[in-house]
Amino acid sequence: MENKWALILGASSGFGGASAIELAKHGYNIFGIHLDRQATMPLVQQVIKKIEKTGQKAVYFNINAADQIKINDTLDEIKERFATKEHPHVHVLIHSLAFGTLKPFISKNPNDCISPSQMNMTLEVMAHSLVYWTQGLIQRDLFAQGGRIFALTSAGSHTVIPNYGAVSAAKAALEAHIRQLAVELGNMKITCNSIMAGVTDTPAGNKIPMFDKLMTAAKMKNPHNRLTTPEDVAKAIVLLCDEKADWISGNVIAVDGGEYIVNFIGERTSQIIK
Repeated sequence: MENKWALILGASSGFGGASAIELAKHGYNIFGIHLDRQATMPLVQQVIKKIEKTGQKAVYFNINAADQIKINDTLDEIKERFATKEHPHVHVLIHSLAFGTLKPFISKNPNDCISPSQMNMTLEVMAHSLVYWTQGLIQRDLFAQGGRIFALTSAGSHTVIPNYGAVSAAKAALEAHIRQLAVELGNMKITCNSIMAGVTDTPAGNKIPMFDKLMTAAKMKNPHNRLTTPEDVAKAIVLLCDEKADWISGNVIAVDGGEYIVNFIGERTSQIIK
């Protein structure tokens, strides 16, 4: 098999971690970008072990994925250590960064609402960083023809959740970036799609206010009577990496078991979210 690599931003848990493991099962080596302190490093090591158990390589970088200097240094190291002229080795780029400020926009007390620096940080990490990593890969001739780019979005890109305003803006921007990249990278046959997962029990999700109620409501309206899992999303990403999917680009693709299309909320759910 050709020496294929996936570069995953946010590869230590949630959608990114699950995608790393699933792609490894299908023959991809993994470059993992993550930001973890010592307390959560054992969880990162568990993901790395699962990747290596498949026989694939796992090369992880514990850095701030939105720091331009770190982006350049990491990509330079990847090119120096792993790239060959015969095989530009990054075939898949996944953006699954979930680090933003959850605050309301409006408050009489300036300390209780989002600040310009918090807004900018949220947009940089959860949206704009995708563009900068893609630029770096292309400029170093590291992205293979016919590659794939996936960005993890959510229904929050166009709906309102308490204190989710900055993240909502970031998700909307992320989807816009995917559309633009789909057009600009079309000549390289690189497809770009946003993956809109259903409500999923992840570490990042649990930081959202009232997330327990969101999970309960989502489970009750989902036709499959369960939440989406990171593994559901990872399997969909692997499916879309197949060469048969090379005409699917520039879209927002729901991976939620039909959750989003159900508009009604049952009586029990209405009681829960009041």
